[in-house]
Amino acid sequence: MANMMDYLDWRGDLSFAASGFNEVDNLILAQLVYVEFDGIVPGPEPAGSAAGQDEGPAGITLREASERFWSRHTEEEILARVSMTKSAAFVMRKAAETERFGQARLFGYVNDISDEEQSQFSVVCVRLSDGSLYVAFSGTDNTIVGWRENFNMGYLSETPGQLKAVDYLNRMIGPAERTVRVGGHSKGGNLSVYASVKCERSVRERIAAVYSNDGPGFSQEMLKSAEHQEMLPRIHTILPESSIVGMIMEHEEEYEVVRSANSGIGQHDAMSWEVLGCGFLRAPSVAQQSILLDEAFKSWLSQLDKAQREQIVDAAFTLLDEAGIRTVDDFYRSRWKTVQELLRARESLPEETKELFSRALKLLWKAGNDALRKNVKVNSKKNIKSQKIKEHMNK
Repeated sequence: MANMMDYLDWRGDLSFAASGFNEVDNLILAQLVYVEFDGIVPGPEPAGSAAGQDEGPAGITLREASERFWSRHTEEEILARVSMTKSAAFVMRKAAETERFGQARLFGYVNDISDEEQSQFSVVCVRLSDGSLYVAFSGTDNTIVGWRENFNMGYLSETPGQLKAVDYLNRMIGPAERTVRVGGHSKGGNLSVYASVKCERSVRERIAAVYSNDGPGFSQEMLKSAEHQEMLPRIHTILPESSIVGMIMEHEEEYEVVRSANSGIGQHDAMSWEVLGCGFLRAPSVAQQSILLDEAFKSWLSQLDKAQREQIVDAAFTLLDEAGIRTVDDFYRSRWKTVQELLRARESLPEETKELFSRALKLLWKAGNDALRKNVKVNSKKNIKSQKIKEHMNK
């Protein structure tokens, strides 16, 4: 089935004046920030300089950025990576060759990975040919630090990445900006919504749309805030049928469900989302297994207080650190050796932590079974009702 690469073949020759911005354009731009632009795309300029002024920052065209990136990397190198975001470099190259995106200007690039803050934060601004601005926040990259920040959302009211995202919007969006869109994939979707909700009012008023592409949700406290309610009509959440990441935490906004060529967690890969014309091919609803997983996960979290969640996350990532696991690639290169190292490192944990681990796993197992039994019971009732209707019609 067609994906965003096919879309670039179909629509790449059309300017934004000829065919307006759409949800597939959003996903393509959200992929760009996964590309390593260090030394290629300029960073944020000092406050009060070119950023936000009428002439706009000089930046670099997407076509130039692509040429520089591929002069430093080979296809074999990129394809050898484990992360599903490796396709972003190929999306960039194809988009750079089109009329639609080739002359888009990139600026304000930040790629900040902090072990101390347990934060992986990347963002880039894209100025399109129609003068509009798209701010793309990155999702989780290949680093373990990046993955840890996702888990930290389970007990922190705000993460370092979320705070950096708010500061970035406040610095980069000036009074001259007329049409601003903010978006991201995975954790980047969460950062996009959070930053758009929490930024200064003068900035918030300039944001026309926010896109969360399979991004995690938020706490009820965040969802019920006055700022979130104000931004709600402009938030566009897009989930694949078997969403796992996007179903984490809570969503209040309505979300669009799209079909994917992959199954299970593989649907998180944006390259698998099916495209039809200027939009995604819709699915009627999120798959039942995603709903079950969501119910089980939320039930499990409700039985652990924030201190216990923090202790579990801290212990799990301490084990990875002691085993020398810094990236997803590290884990997959020698999985059996990694498991052995993790088991040895586990013995160094305090007894209280090991007991909490065991309890948490039992609770998670029970929550999963309870959700499964509930589903079986509901389906059984539906089947009985359906059978009775058929019998009545046959009389």
